Amino acid sequence: MNDIVRSTCCYCGVGCGLLIETSDGRIVGVRGDPAHPANHGRLCSKGASLHLSTRPEYRLLYPQLRRQRDADRQRVGWDEALDHAADRFAAIIAAHGPDSVAFYISGQLLTEDYYVFNKLAKGLIGTNNVDTNSRLCMSSAVAGYKQTLGADAPPCSYEDIALADCLLIAGANPAIAHPIVFRRIEDARAANPGLRIIVVDPRRSETAAIADLHLPLAPGSDIALYNGLLHILLAEGLVNRDYIARHTEGFEALEKIVATYTPAVVARLCGLAEADIIRAGRWFGGAGAALSLYCQGLNQSAHGTHNNAALIHLHLATGQIGRPGAGPFSLTGQPNAMGGREVGGLANLLSAHRDLANPEHRAEVARLWGVPSVPERPGKTAIELFAALRTGEVKAVWIACTNPAQSLPAQAEVREALREAAFVVLQEAYADTDTAAFADLLLPATTWGEKEGTVTNSERRITHLVPAVAAPGEARHDWRIAVDFARRLGLRLAQPLAGNLFPYEHPEQIFEEHRESTLGRDLDIGGLSYSLLDALGPQQWPFPVGASSGRQRLYADGVFPTVNGRARFVVAEHRPTAEVTDSSLPISLLSGRLRDQWHGMSRSGTVARLFNLDDEPLLTMHPADLQQRDLQGGDLASLRNPRGSIIVRVAADAGLPRGCAWLPMHWGSRYMNSAGVNALTTPARDPFSQQPELKHAAVAVDKADLPWQLVVLRLADGGEAGTAGLLASARRLLGDFDFATVGLYGRRQPLVILRAAHRQPLPDDRLREIDRLFGLTDDAAAIVYADGQRQVSKRAVAPGGRLIGVRLAGETLAQGWLKEVMADDSLDAELVRWAVAPIGHRPGRLPLRSPVVCRCADVTAAEITADLASGAGLAALQERRGCGTFCGSCLPELRQMVAAHASDTPGAGTA
Repeated sequence: MNDIVRSTCCYCGVGCGLLIETSDGRIVGVRGDPAHPANHGRLCSKGASLHLSTRPEYRLLYPQLRRQRDADRQRVGWDEALDHAADRFAAIIAAHGPDSVAFYISGQLLTEDYYVFNKLAKGLIGTNNVDTNSRLCMSSAVAGYKQTLGADAPPCSYEDIALADCLLIAGANPAIAHPIVFRRIEDARAANPGLRIIVVDPRRSETAAIADLHLPLAPGSDIALYNGLLHILLAEGLVNRDYIARHTEGFEALEKIVATYTPAVVARLCGLAEADIIRAGRWFGGAGAALSLYCQGLNQSAHGTHNNAALIHLHLATGQIGRPGAGPFSLTGQPNAMGGREVGGLANLLSAHRDLANPEHRAEVARLWGVPSVPERPGKTAIELFAALRTGEVKAVWIACTNPAQSLPAQAEVREALREAAFVVLQEAYADTDTAAFADLLLPATTWGEKEGTVTNSERRITHLVPAVAAPGEARHDWRIAVDFARRLGLRLAQPLAGNLFPYEHPEQIFEEHRESTLGRDLDIGGLSYSLLDALGPQQWPFPVGASSGRQRLYADGVFPTVNGRARFVVAEHRPTAEVTDSSLPISLLSGRLRDQWHGMSRSGTVARLFNLDDEPLLTMHPADLQQRDLQGGDLASLRNPRGSIIVRVAADAGLPRGCAWLPMHWGSRYMNSAGVNALTTPARDPFSQQPELKHAAVAVDKADLPWQLVVLRLADGGEAGTAGLLASARRLLGDFDFATVGLYGRRQPLVILRAAHRQPLPDDRLREIDRLFGLTDDAAAIVYADGQRQVSKRAVAPGGRLIGVRLAGETLAQGWLKEVMADDSLDAELVRWAVAPIGHRPGRLPLRSPVVCRCADVTAAEITADLASGAGLAALQERRGCGTFCGSCLPELRQMVAAHASDTPGAGTA
């Protein structure tokens, strides 16, 4: 009998509950936890495949140390690794001061991990140089909440989605980025046909497709739109003057400003129709309950804080906050970005939402920690930190659970900074992230399913996690690594009492100290404990001593955590994007997420079926923009600006406005021969939040003249170990071409795919080397085609008539259908020769691939039909295949298929 352990998903900030199934010390399955209030048993495709991401072949399993620059790293023991790190940090601090070192951590750490790193930097070393990748996604939401409402606290809950009459979704695509939230939106629409949905997005996204009103505003014009909506609310008497007078301040100054944002002015600034702007204002202002959901489209901007504030103004002006179905609800990007902020894990924060700039707050934390003082000098935020590393102001950096060599903007400068640093430590679960190449010391850390601690999701809900399996290899918990390092460093810094600062032997001790720091504050969790969370389940904060449950909504009494208890309107004016397109850089490049991938793909990129929808990065543009550049779908294009250049394949998307292009942010140097979209993005940042404008860059797009193309498709025999080896082989080839990507695909067996293009054909000896790397050298099982005049060379290997690998050089038309039949293992032996046919057309006798109905469980219509024919009903389908048991989006189609089969088959059951 397999064991079941409750946990949460480690991807986005929805915080879905999971049931982890283990057997013989390994994670073998996951399903949604019906008892978790965030998802009630639903999971998206990423969460549903988490068990497939736990193979040890991709993990960092023991410490590795490089003693001299340009030398190879060698395996070392933990004592040697941590002693060396402590020696290096102590020497650098002694020579250059505490601010010569820095820590860059992650919204994927647990709250307890975050707490220790924050205390290590600010309490032991005496530097505020500790920042996080949450700076890249949530810091503008933090600053927007604090400027207007007084605290970093989303005032809503997921239950409000079902209670709203008007839903304004701005700068977010929850259908892709937060799929389980989107399921709630679909449920709300089904239950309330009168629900009006407004989506604000330059692109006609998957979420915009369900909108009653889509406002495709010009990139960067968010403040103009929200000021314009407030103008309409004022003009039509839809503001709540009583609420404004009793509970807010600063409205008069803002009222004068928005008087100039007439529908005509806003239409010009935003590129929208006046009638649509007026309609949106009336819908929002006339709603019984108006809820807004927003994310990176607002945050990742050089004026992201005021983007947030301008939207929050609409709620304050109408009193649409603190009651069911109403309020401004920021959707968190990472699973524990909020937990990190709660313990002060940003360069400008201290524990329990205290501000570093406040001397009383510094004194409180110093007393709590038992240190003389907390440093006053502000720490360096993410962009500043790596800029200082590049100039030598910061000498050493400790990076934990994040991948700045892929995720930060202006990658050429970031990678130069990592090369120039005197000492780089990377504490990581995965062995081959982009950043790992720059590390002097690699420390293996535990990850999802292996750790104990807490996380906080987008609705302020805290969940206690326990390990499902033991750590692999020599991996250690993140908090444990930081504590062991801190104790060693304290001795070298002549602070022998460092052991008293870090007495922790269990994560619950860290949680208890964090809990004490929150007493009496906005996020008071004095009433929480691990045992209570285990007994009552996940709870929202605040949860003070004596409470029986967390608070579902904030500010119901109209009292805000500001000096005078009033929310604040702030002056927010329209500003353009940090970079404005011109004749030399005429395209606005937008970046975003895909449904089935996560960040830099260190985890999701090991799961073949997560590539089945998008198996390479595609730049999408309006068809007219493609035609203007002599491009059509499938062609290669060069993108460039002063920061760098990349080559990607293009596809048409009529849902994009002219002059805009869209590229997913997940692909980096492990999956293509460039740093990906962040080779082009700008480090320009918001003055309040210091969050960079990752969503927009000005670029030129031109056709890439790379006539010779190559594709290799290879089934991974030997299971996942074979997959890891093939991926490593393919990655060694990325630098050999002008364009190259590597990825996975698959169903029954993983398929590794290398796609490449070059200005001229590779010689035969190089093709033979590629064949060798991919295990395509079995001459007895090979089928070969060559045409020297056309510079075409093809090779397929099919032992026993089963096609396991194909290399197409010079002509690659067959790659599409070959990918399908190899993934399904459905090619008849008599059709194998078509793999190397002179022109790679699909064989006429080859049946079309059955469409996938359930993407979470990867179940096709053909498989469902076969099960129905054998007598299965919906319940049996769910039990046998798992379809319809994760996110639930396929259930309507499943029910239709079951009903259709029953009507065609007298006596068919539903079991």
